[in-house]
Amino acid sequence: MSTTQTDVTPTEAISLTDAAAAKVAELIEQEGNPELALRVAVRPGGCSGYSYEMFFDSDIADDDVTSSFGTVKVVVDPASASLLLGASLDFKDGLQGAGFSINNPNASRTCGCGQSFS
Repeated sequence: MSTTQTDVTPTEAISLTDAAAAKVAELIEQEGNPELALRVAVRPGGCSGYSYEMFFDSDIADDDVTSSFGTVKVVVDPASASLLLGASLDFKDGLQGAGFSINNPNASRTCGCGQSFS
């Protein structure tokens, strides 16, 4: 996996697998705005206490944790960064469906939906 970190050490931001980086790059290209970054956040709620949120964003704050994976820029707000420390984002495309999943070593309990944790 080829990663280039900016502003942070590798353990301070969520990492992307090659499959996730390729899919995010494809989706950004479809959006037609190369300035977009993937924002990954943790919000209160969900059936296990916290839920993940991912969306494209062009508004990057000075205190956001920023990482680059090839042409893909990933940003995480400071509050979410501590909850995502060491986590990785993957993308799978198979017979059972396609989608992104987050492997988070900080989650002591996860929900069956895969979108919330505590």
